[in-house]
Amino acid sequence: MRLLNGKHPALLAGAVSTALLLTACGSDDEGGGGDASGLDTVTVQLDYQVRGNHGMFYVADELGYFEDEGIAIEEIRTGSGSPDALRLVGDGGADFGFADLPSLVTARSQNVPVKALAAVNQSSPLGMCTVRDKVRLQSIDDLRGLTAGIHSAGSTFIFYETLLAANGIDRSEMEEASVTPPYENYLIQGRVDTVPCYIDAEVPQLEDAAGGEGSLDVLLGSDHGYEVYGSGLFTTDELIENDPDLVQRFTNAYLRAFQYVIDNPAETATLLSESSPELADKADLFERQIQADIDHTFTSDLTEQHGIGAMDEAMWQSTIDTLAEQGALSGSTPAPADVYDASFVENHQDGS
Repeated sequence: MRLLNGKHPALLAGAVSTALLLTACGSDDEGGGGDASGLDTVTVQLDYQVRGNHGMFYVADELGYFEDEGIAIEEIRTGSGSPDALRLVGDGGADFGFADLPSLVTARSQNVPVKALAAVNQSSPLGMCTVRDKVRLQSIDDLRGLTAGIHSAGSTFIFYETLLAANGIDRSEMEEASVTPPYENYLIQGRVDTVPCYIDAEVPQLEDAAGGEGSLDVLLGSDHGYEVYGSGLFTTDELIENDPDLVQRFTNAYLRAFQYVIDNPAETATLLSESSPELADKADLFERQIQADIDHTFTSDLTEQHGIGAMDEAMWQSTIDTLAEQGALSGSTPAPADVYDASFVENHQDGS
C-alpha cells in the first residue's frame, strides 16, 4: 500500500504498523480489493493536478474517515483532464474518480460506463476570463470578435462550444487559437484575449499574475445559459452493481470530508499543501480556490433541503438538454438515470 505524503505523525505511525501486517494489496476486477487488515483497498483518479476541490479525498484519508468506513486508499492519482479521468475509471483503471459532470454526460453518450455519485459543484464554476486592463468583458456580446484560447480535448472546450451556441454566437464570429494546458500565460502575455477559466482553479492564479484581486473580468457560464452541474464524484456501473456497500461507505466518508472542507477551508488548504513537496507553497492558492466554491458553487436550494452533494433529475435533465441542444454529444443522448445515482447521497450516514 502506497502511503500519501504529508501524514501527521500519529496517523503515519499507525499506517506504517498496518502496512507491516499486509500480505496482499490491490484491487480485483470488481474494484475494492481487500487487504490483510480487513480494509477494502481502492484507487482514486483525479481530473487534473491537485486543486482545492480535490480536498475531500485528502481530508477523508488524512483524518481517518475512509478508515472509519473500512476503506484504505492505495493511491490518489492526478490527471490530465476530465475526459481521460472518466475513461480511466470506466476502463477499470481506478475505482472512484472526480471529473467535470457535463464531460461525464459526453462520455456516457460514447458508452463509457460511469455514473455520478455526488455533485460537488451545484452550478458550473466555468467562465470566460479577460485581463480587465486589456479587454473588458461585461456582457456575453463582448465575446464577439475576441481571440479565444481553446483546448479541444478538455472539459473547457465543451463549455466554450455550448456557451457560444446557447447565446447565439457562431464560432466564426470568434478568432480561435489552439493552446495547451496550462494556458494561463497565453492570456497574461496578451497572446489571446480570453480563455475559459474555472473560478475555483485558474482564476486565483490568473489574478496573481494579472495584478491581484479585481484584475480580471469573469463572465460566469451559469449566468448566461450554461445551466449544468460542475464537477463531482463518480464511479462505474459495475462497482455500483457488484459492491453497493463499498460505494456507500466511500460516499459516506467523502461527504463527511466535504462538510469538513466547507467548515475548515484554511485547514484543508494546509493539508493539501502538505500532501507532497511540490505543493508546499500552495496553501494560500488552495484556500482561495476552496473559498470561491464555498461562495458560488458548493451549495444550492437543493443542498439546503437534501444535504451537500445532492443531485436531482431536473438539473441532470437540464445538463443533458443543454449539451444535446448545442451539439456537444457525439453519441446517443443518455437519460438522467444513465448518468447519476443519487441513492448514495440520500442514504449517507455521517459516521462522526
